[in-house]
Amino acid sequence: MPSPRAERSPFAEPVEASHAAPSTSSGAAPGVLAVVGDLVEDIVVWAGEPVRTATDTAAQVFRSRGGSAANVAALAAGLVPTGFIGRVGADAAGDALVAELASHGVDVRVQREGRTGTIVLLVDAGGERTMFPDRGASAELVGVDPAWLDGVAWLHAPAYGFEREPMRGELLRLAAIARDAGARTSLDASSTGLISGLGVEAALELVRAFAPDVVFANEDEAALLGLAGGGALAASVAPTVVVKHGPLPTDVITGGRLATRVDVPPVAGIRDTTGAGDAFAAGFLAATLQGADVAAACRAGHASAASVLTSPGARSR
Repeated sequence: MPSPRAERSPFAEPVEASHAAPSTSSGAAPGVLAVVGDLVEDIVVWAGEPVRTATDTAAQVFRSRGGSAANVAALAAGLVPTGFIGRVGADAAGDALVAELASHGVDVRVQREGRTGTIVLLVDAGGERTMFPDRGASAELVGVDPAWLDGVAWLHAPAYGFEREPMRGELLRLAAIARDAGARTSLDASSTGLISGLGVEAALELVRAFAPDVVFANEDEAALLGLAGGGALAASVAPTVVVKHGPLPTDVITGGRLATRVDVPPVAGIRDTTGAGDAFAAGFLAATLQGADVAAACRAGHASAASVLTSPGARSR
């Protein structure tokens, strides 16, 4: 992902990753993973008791860098060369988020305009979270310089970007550019709320238009989309569909048929599931780029997901 030309004033200058690329099992350096999507501020609220409506509820509050796409990039960057493409506001919050993401070794390419987004996450005592997103500038991504995809071997995007235009069309355009250049692509289903808001048929058509090699979904998302049991519908959206079932085995559906089930090692002390799906995607994609088969990639995804389950937000412990 070479630096964009300086005269392109709507874009920030990139922060180049300086770490050495890890090697694959064959000794060759893995290709570059690019992640396109949201970079926002997360405000994570850990409720210390059941929420009491119309009065106070004891809580701990944390602020951190967030956004599904940014989480994947941050967690993958220590494993394979990783870039991020997105949009933040022309404000101090945007400055801080870009710097924080770059500190993980991510090559950050962002447009700067408008107001940086914020997501409030309410996490109950069992670790489940409810999100209140205000994506701000992140949802306005448009007109990305195709040069930002130069050298990319894999492009990943969360389906959150399909919520509305102009970002919806931009994700489809970038996926087409990446495919034409020989890169593979993947898409995370992201949210049952998003799928319901779009409508199941419209969501499926957008996934097909993106034409991913791999789709990630949790069991609720897969059930809503009709992918959980495999079959022709699953085969129509991607050659490989990975369905996560929390602590139960992960299903890998290839060509519409269940190819393998991969056990999930138990994790003690789970406090916050925020970012677990993003962490899984980061581990899976990094392992795949390093030459792993799907079972080994799932195991890498499980290990990556486990690393964030005891911390607020998508922070690796």
